[in-house]
Amino acid sequence: MKRKITLKQIAKELDVSISTVSKALRNSVEISEDTKQKVQAFAKLYNYRPNNIALSLKNRKTNTIGIIIPEIVHHFFSKVIRGVELVANQRGYNVIIGLSNESFSKEVINMEMLANGSIDGFILSISKETQQMQDYHHFNETMSQGMPIVMFDRVVSDIKCDKVIVDDFNGAKKAVEKLIQNNCKSIALITTKDYVSVGKLRTQGYIEALEDHKIMPQSSLMLKIDDQLDSEEHLDALEAEIEQLFKSNKEIDGVFAVNELYALSAMKVARKLGLDIPNDVQVIGFTDGVLSKHATPSLTTVSQHAQHMGERAADLLIDKLEREYDVEEEEFQTVIIATDLVERESTN
Repeated sequence: MKRKITLKQIAKELDVSISTVSKALRNSVEISEDTKQKVQAFAKLYNYRPNNIALSLKNRKTNTIGIIIPEIVHHFFSKVIRGVELVANQRGYNVIIGLSNESFSKEVINMEMLANGSIDGFILSISKETQQMQDYHHFNETMSQGMPIVMFDRVVSDIKCDKVIVDDFNGAKKAVEKLIQNNCKSIALITTKDYVSVGKLRTQGYIEALEDHKIMPQSSLMLKIDDQLDSEEHLDALEAEIEQLFKSNKEIDGVFAVNELYALSAMKVARKLGLDIPNDVQVIGFTDGVLSKHATPSLTTVSQHAQHMGERAADLLIDKLEREYDVEEEEFQTVIIATDLVERESTN
């Protein structure tokens, strides 16, 4: 009897990407005939079954939800998980957590593993690498086999599924308007690269707030952090970039950062440069994590209500799992969670 083989093993054996294997098995026109034949022959030899989702759904219901998150240390994601678990347990469901570590291939592998009879549906926030590659075949394949998906926070507008998102645009706009009301004249932005959906929306909110108050946005005041610096492992390099921002723009008197790590790093750099917070520089960060409350000074933040987001996502998914519906008539909804500004010592 031949051993059971996975998508990852086929990719490794043939020295191609997981995405290439998946597309080759679907006869995608993007893949050369030679590669398709090799992949399909190998898969046939080892009796590979690309998807057992439909079979598992027909045979049994697991009463288990899969959550795929990009990172585990982020306070935001832990609170979303708490919300999902709260609702899931109340409604008789268990929760399994998968971690993509911002990797496309790990996201695909996690979904393949969990969808193979372990769970009834997914709640997920997509990885940065998936957003960058814009390869969403694994979501569409999963749903086409009858397994529902609810996306939260980082979502793809092109994918037809239920979504729960934060009002990133207006949350950012309100934060920057607060800095303007506090007489900040030169407001810097510390953000992600544009392919990350939430960072892009928060950047747009920053720009519109400035324009509404007749302040011309300046590219020199917008620091877009490279992915390799976007983690706690690379704090020194992140702080060096922020320090350069301050040194190149000595007039900065306000900072809006799209996440807690960037905001706290900006405060640390400002203090190192001899600036007083909030008298010389005022700082607001998106995401109201544990560190914001205990920073010195404490950080003014945009609260995303992460637990509520998890609760809404769980309700959406379980409602779909327990409701009979015609696939052709299926409707999807996007729930938008409003934000609040939590004022602390980093603003006047």
